Parts: sequence; structure tokens; C-alpha cells
Amino acid sequence: MRILFTGGTGKAGRHVIPYLLAQGHQVLNVDLVPFDHPGVDNRIADISDAGQMADVMQSYANLAELDAGTGMPRFDAVVHFAAIPRILLRSDNEAFRINTIGTYNVIDAALKAGIRKVIFASSETTYGICFADGEIKPDYIPIDEDHPTVPHDSYAMSKVCNEVTARSFQARSGADVYGLRINNVIEPDEYAQIFPDFIHDPDQRRRNIFAYIDARDLGQMVECCLQKDGLGYEVFNVANDDHSVDLTTSDLIDRYYADVPKTREMGENETFFSNKKARDMVGFAPQHSWRDQIGVTGK
Repeated sequence: MRILFTGGTGKAGRHVIPYLLAQGHQVLNVDLVPFDHPGVDNRIADISDAGQMADVMQSYANLAELDAGTGMPRFDAVVHFAAIPRILLRSDNEAFRINTIGTYNVIDAALKAGIRKVIFASSETTYGICFADGEIKPDYIPIDEDHPTVPHDSYAMSKVCNEVTARSFQARSGADVYGLRINNVIEPDEYAQIFPDFIHDPDQRRRNIFAYIDARDLGQMVECCLQKDGLGYEVFNVANDDHSVDLTTSDLIDRYYADVPKTREMGENETFFSNKKARDMVGFAPQHSWRDQIGVTGK
């Protein structure tokens, strides 16, 4: 597929794009900073500028595309990851502005260019737990996509707004628009760097609902969505199968979620950020566990 990928130079994108290239796709990375990786085409553009997004959606990806002499090819899909990635990096209102108008511009330009598949990055933060002032617990566990999304911070607000925007665009166009509620992205080299601390201090993982997503498995999830047509509008939790600390799920429930309703029995090391919908609907099957990376099997 010929794919336009926004934000490919970021933490998640720089692992997802190589995964997509390995599947045989062609990728144009649209970002403010180019991604220096073999086989990647880059275009410097600002998602908050509607004109720039309209232009890149209907453009050549590289000089070689001129050789065919058959006119400008159309992108088969857009993967939209570009955003201010969390709170406390820019002013709250500026982060909200960039993330919301950027997503509007990207989806609007994609659909006007005739692109019928858009995959966009939403966030675990939509559930209101990650960046809460103090501690907010889930309404129930495990958290699935039906859990209320009532955040208190500007970043998560922007992601909830983006989901509404995406749903409205899909309703009007009939295209496939899939949102990924991505959990805490972990790069391969981070396992040895940061996960040993989580063994000794599991409190560090409370705001992430003790979950994580390996950056390579996030690439697989994007590929699953690219290959699955006809779902219309859907959102998916994206997390690995296991949680991220060296305690059993029942130990974590006793320590953190004793008063939280449990909708079903859970596995020994099962994530609280349910990926069942992604497994069932698009065939997501995570391959990487932190336990394999640092030699911990769980208690």
C-alpha cells in the first residue's frame, strides 16, 4: 500500500514505519522533523495548517513517481500519529489546539483526496486515569472500549474530541476510520532501562493502568487495521497481553483495585487494558513481552 504517515519521527512512529516497510508498504512520513531511515520518504509539513495537509494528501512522495508518466498516484491509507504527545510540553490550550485542529485537517484532507482508510492515534488517557489530579480508579476492570471517557486534562480532552471528529467524518463519508487507544509505548531498549524499577516500585505504573504496548506490536496493530476493511468507525484499545509489573493480576487487584467491580475472571498476568476487541475484530496478536526481554516470569 502507498501510505501517508503523520508523526513518523516520534517515539511510536519510528518503530511503526519500519514495521510497515517490512510488510512491503511504501511510506511517506509527514512531520516537522524528517525520519532518517532507509526507504522512507519525508515531507516537512504542519498538521495545524489545512492548506499544507491538503497539499501533501495529493502529492508525489518522491521523484521516482514522476517516471511512470501516469499522473499523481493516490494514497491507499493515512496513518495519523502526529500530535503534542502529552501534557506539560506546551501550554494546555496550545496542545489542545494543535491536536484537535491537526486531526480535523488530516482526516478532512484525506477524505477529500478520496482516501478510504484512515487510522489515527487516540490514547489510554481518554479514560481519565493517566493524567488525573490525584488518583482516579477505573469504573470496572478490565477496561474495555465501552468504559467512560471523561478526562480532566487538555491532552486527553483533545483525544476524546478527536474521536468525536473522526466518528463524524466517517458517518458523512462512509470510509473506514479506526482509532487506536494506545497505551504507554515501550521501545525495545527501554525494557532493560526502566522495567527493573517497576519490579521494585509498581506504583510507577498505576497511571498507565499497569499496561504497556511494545512499539513493534503497535506496528503489527497498524498493519492489522490496514488489512481489515469494512468496519466503518471503530476504536480499539492497544496493549500487550500482560501487565507491566512483577506481581500477579490478583495481587494487583488486592493492592489497587479491591473496591473496583470486576466484570470477569482474569488471567494470572493479564493486562487491565483489555485488547480483546482488537484481537477479535482485526486479528491483533502481540508478540513481545517485557518478561521475555529481562528474564522475569512473574510470581
